[in-house]
Amino acid sequence: MPTFAAPDGTRLAHHGRGEGPPLLCLPGGPMRASAYLGDLGGLARHRRLCLLDLRGTGASERPADPATYRCDRQVDDVEAFRAHLGLDRVDLLAHSAGGDLALLYAVRHPERVRSLTLVTARARALGVDFTPEHRAEGAALRAGEPWFAGAHAAYGRIWAGTASDADFDAATPFFYGRWDAAARAHAATDLDQTNEEAADRYAPPEAFRPAAARAVVAAWDVRVLLVPGALDSGPLPRVAATVADLFARAESAVLPGAGHFPWLDQPRLFTDTVEGFLGRQE
Repeated sequence: MPTFAAPDGTRLAHHGRGEGPPLLCLPGGPMRASAYLGDLGGLARHRRLCLLDLRGTGASERPADPATYRCDRQVDDVEAFRAHLGLDRVDLLAHSAGGDLALLYAVRHPERVRSLTLVTARARALGVDFTPEHRAEGAALRAGEPWFAGAHAAYGRIWAGTASDADFDAATPFFYGRWDAAARAHAATDLDQTNEEAADRYAPPEAFRPAAARAVVAAWDVRVLLVPGALDSGPLPRVAATVADLFARAESAVLPGAGHFPWLDQPRLFTDTVEGFLGRQE
């Protein structure tokens, strides 16, 4: 598989899926291998997905210095990936915790980004986080699900910071719009695909300078799409709308019936939404 060298010499792997104009994709987790993104619900029929395995995940090497797992220190990896692909400017898509890395990259290299798509993405880089109250509000939407009673208490313990491994397993259905066989199979790959040491180091408060970042994106003449799921709590659709308001040119497209992985829950709608946005480039 193709690899390239990060500025510190760490070999990073990437994967290509599909045909068409390139779309540089950053995974979430945090620090989960890009394989879980699949073909993004069929988006690969329209775009060449350039999927980066972040350092220490998937087929990428572990760095000599674990401190470089911090998301602001991985911005140079994304810039090296862009240069490796030979692209002057990129259409950039990020999922979940990958949103923090994408935003940090955009703030540092605004001239290199043609468009930004944030899929159920975090925005700690802009000073917006998802609170336990947000999580409780989102969880309440699932009260009619057959698995709700067994999962709800576990979900609360996760956001209170008192969860066991069993609680994480029990609460997994909250992240999917449908807790069916496809969702179960997707969820089962999470542990093996995630570098937990890297995840713990990924997003400390000192990685972010929200006021400076907000000043950049408020004046940034780049189109931005936020894609929240109607059933997701991170972000709630109304929180995604507040993030969109921080940009000069942003829109939010809520996907009904979708959780944290909307390309699994609503593949056709997800593809139509993202490709429709990308196809309107000016």
